[in-house]
Amino acid sequence: VQLVESGGGLVQPGGSLRLSCAASGFTFSSSSMSWARQAPGKGLEWVSGIYKDGSTYYEEYVKGRFTISRDNAKKMVYLQMNSLKPEDTAVYYCAMGGVVTANVNEYEYWGQGTQVTVSS
Repeated sequence: VQLVESGGGLVQPGGSLRLSCAASGFTFSSSSMSWARQAPGKGLEWVSGIYKDGSTYYEEYVKGRFTISRDNAKKMVYLQMNSLKPEDTAVYYCAMGGVVTANVNEYEYWGQGTQVTVSS
């Protein structure tokens, strides 16, 4: 299993970024996928998840600003992040697990992460 994130960077408050996660080594179309993040000095926290049927779930603090999506043909999962705030600064990770859950310990496979910095 391999998960490779990309798309992070430096953005001003109120700006947007689109993160991508390329998956390989497993049956992507049958798998649930999630994004989690780790801010400086804080623990890993779940952000959003998507089931194989396309149903999506979000942590309360990103609802209305972030959108998760997937392309099963390309084996990709995306996180569109709008109206970014300084508190969104973190390393963002892609994860694969059997179900979408806010318990990050339930995910077996993780990518290496991509840094998102929101600052003026």
